Amino acid sequence: MCQTGQVSVCDQPELVERGESFRSWWGAVQMGPPDVILGVSEAYKKDSNPKKINLGVGAYRDDNGKPFVLPSVKKASPRLVEKNLDHEYSPDRRKRPNSAKTASSLRWARTASTWQVGRTPPSRPSVEPARCASEGALEDLSKIPERSIVLLHACAHNPTGVDPKPEQWAEMSAVIKKRSLYPFFDMAYQGFASGDVNKDALANMGLYGERAGAFSLICADKDEADRTMSQIKILIRPMYSNPPIHGARLVAEILSDASLRKEWLADVKLMADRIISVRSTLQNNLKKLGSARNWSHITDQIGMFCFTGMNQQQCERLTKEFSVYLTKDGRISMAGVTSKNVDYLAQAIHEVTK
Repeated sequence: MCQTGQVSVCDQPELVERGESFRSWWGAVQMGPPDVILGVSEAYKKDSNPKKINLGVGAYRDDNGKPFVLPSVKKASPRLVEKNLDHEYSPDRRKRPNSAKTASSLRWARTASTWQVGRTPPSRPSVEPARCASEGALEDLSKIPERSIVLLHACAHNPTGVDPKPEQWAEMSAVIKKRSLYPFFDMAYQGFASGDVNKDALANMGLYGERAGAFSLICADKDEADRTMSQIKILIRPMYSNPPIHGARLVAEILSDASLRKEWLADVKLMADRIISVRSTLQNNLKKLGSARNWSHITDQIGMFCFTGMNQQQCERLTKEFSVYLTKDGRISMAGVTSKNVDYLAQAIHEVTK
C-alpha cells in the first residue's frame, strides 16, 4: 500500500493472487544506473566477508564503525521536547538579514551559478592523481571568464582531502579579486578537519538526517540585501518552500548555551582527532610493510576524505580480493577506517599497489 506524502513505489500482489491482469503505467521505465556512492554501500551490504570494509559513504563513524551522535546533540534534543515547540513551518526562512536557511548547500551552489551569471562555469579536478596534490587552481582561475562563480570548499575538501595552504588561499584570493570572480564557499566541516572550529571556519554537528544549512550573501547595504533576499525567496519556494526546522533548532540550542557549546567543541575535536590518528596509522603501516610508494599524502590531506592515488584497476582488486569497498577513482572515506581494520586495510592496499 502506498503512503501519501512520500516518494514510494507500489506493486499490486493482490491482483496476481486473484488471477487478474494489471496494466501498469510504468511498464516501460528502464532500470536506472546505481548511484556511484550509494552503490558502493549496497555492494558492501551483500558481501559476507567478515573483514569487509566500507570506505565509500562520507558519514562519520566511531572506532567501532557505528554512527556517532554527539553527546552535546543528545543533551540538546530533550530540551527541545521540554519547550513544547510546534511543528509548523518556520515563520521566517531567514537566519540573518541576508542569510536563508537551506537544506543543501551544494544545490544552492548550482542554483546560484545559474541565477548570478546565467551559466555554470567550467570545472576540472583540482587534484593531480599521480601526485595527490593540488594543481592547476590558479591557472584555471586566471582563464575562466570574468564574473564567473567559483565553488570552493572552505576546509576538508570533499572528495580529495586536499586543502590549499594559507599562502595558496592568499594567491587565489588575489586572482579572484583581480578578475572580479564570485567565490561561493561550501563549508560543511568546521572543526572536523583540524579540531579547531576557528581554523576550519564552519560548524558541523553530524546532523546528517536533520539537514541544516545557510545560504549567505554579503551585500553593500540594506536595500541591496532586501532585493537579493526577494530573489532568494522566489528560488526557495519551488525548491523546498520551507526548511526543516528540527536540525536548525538543535544547532541554535547548542550554540546559544555556553556549556553545551563547550561540550560540542570537545565532541568535534574528538571526531577530528580520531580521523587524524587513523591517517597516521595507515601511513605508518604501509611504510612498515615495505611499500615503495610515498604515502605522505595520507597525512598531508585533511578531513574525512583521502584521495589515495590508486587507479581503477587497483580499486577493483581491493574490492574483489579483499572486500574493501571504495569508489573507482581511489577516493576513500577515512571514517570507515578504525583501529580494528587499519592493519588489514594497509595490507590490502600494499598488495594491490606493489
